[in-house]
Amino acid sequence: MISILGRWRKNFGLPPIAREILKEDYRGVLRNDPGADFAIDLMVDWLCRAQDNSASADGGVARDFSLTKGWATSYPETTGYIIPTMLNVAELRQREELRDRARRMLDWCRKIQLDCGGFQGGKIDASPVVPVTFNTGQILLGLAAGVAAFDDYRDTMHKAASFLRDSQDEDGAWRRHPTPFAQPGDKAYETHVAWGLFEADRIAPDEGYGEAGMRQVRWAMGLQQANGWVDKCCLNMPRTPLTHTLGYYLKGLVEAHRWSNDEAVLNAALRTAEGLLGTLRPDGFLPGRLAADWTPAASWTCLTGNVQIADSWLYLAEVANTPELGKAARTVIAKVRRTLRMDAPDSIRGGVQGSYPINGDYGEMEYLNWAAKFSIDANLSELSSGQKPRKPLTSGYRNKCDLAS
Repeated sequence: MISILGRWRKNFGLPPIAREILKEDYRGVLRNDPGADFAIDLMVDWLCRAQDNSASADGGVARDFSLTKGWATSYPETTGYIIPTMLNVAELRQREELRDRARRMLDWCRKIQLDCGGFQGGKIDASPVVPVTFNTGQILLGLAAGVAAFDDYRDTMHKAASFLRDSQDEDGAWRRHPTPFAQPGDKAYETHVAWGLFEADRIAPDEGYGEAGMRQVRWAMGLQQANGWVDKCCLNMPRTPLTHTLGYYLKGLVEAHRWSNDEAVLNAALRTAEGLLGTLRPDGFLPGRLAADWTPAASWTCLTGNVQIADSWLYLAEVANTPELGKAARTVIAKVRRTLRMDAPDSIRGGVQGSYPINGDYGEMEYLNWAAKFSIDANLSELSSGQKPRKPLTSGYRNKCDLAS
């Protein structure tokens, strides 16, 4: 690991604003909490600028804004699951322009779909261009939301969902189309791919999509330890997974329970949720990486993982009557809100850092589009907690029109 002194030497040549942010982060400077409503608008507007400023200028959303490199090219995977967030905020805020932006993202996703129905990994200019299970599942979330919102993209959704259903191994895992951008091997966090199949199943319930999703979830539950920790749950360091990928795993279980109401799935989700709860630091953040006994394996925090986990905690607090999870979730979400910069250049204002401090090993010196997306989702969940359970992304569509494919 790089020492603190080594990091300072490494960052000596950073642009002035990067050095300023880094200095503030190491001093623990946080801003006043702007509240969920204001933060949602702030982060949505940043995502709009990320779409407008993508270096590939194609309708997708720039992967990130880097303090050293500027705006990146569009990222298909995360553009896909930004779509339902945009549509949710469009409905809540009555912002028609956000629906138009979601349309542009959907049109781009349809354009770049591979003949087999899958989608590539990495940024749009990454190589090799091969179908990847995980990325396809994330884009499927957006396609299902697009069918529900616009009565369009049905063929694109079916191609993606069928690709996932038909490429699944008998035990429920996906092994035929791994990403070339992560360490080889099984990935428990592909429960987040299963979620895409649950959303497709809500639109087309007779295609076996949901059942395929549940097969993967049951397989992934078999990798869970008695203390809730999960094996094979990281991009490249399975012994010390990121809270980001643990957050994917947990969210997949949450959505599997929402779809199936299976008590075993709920209990598995609670085991992981409670294990994570025990790692909450006094400052309101989670360690960015965790070992199998839930001890910290990083000094920095992954803001994406924080809000992903908090979002699932809110759901579990309500369905399992575990108020301690709800209290912790609100603490974590508020802490991430306090990292937002409101009086900064457009490229930074409302963006969410990959790591805190910003030179941590996840999204180093970057503001990530998916960090903003998951932060918006967590704040939406906080606003709706205690009310009716949040609707599925495709809720209501079956009552509106014929579901024949």
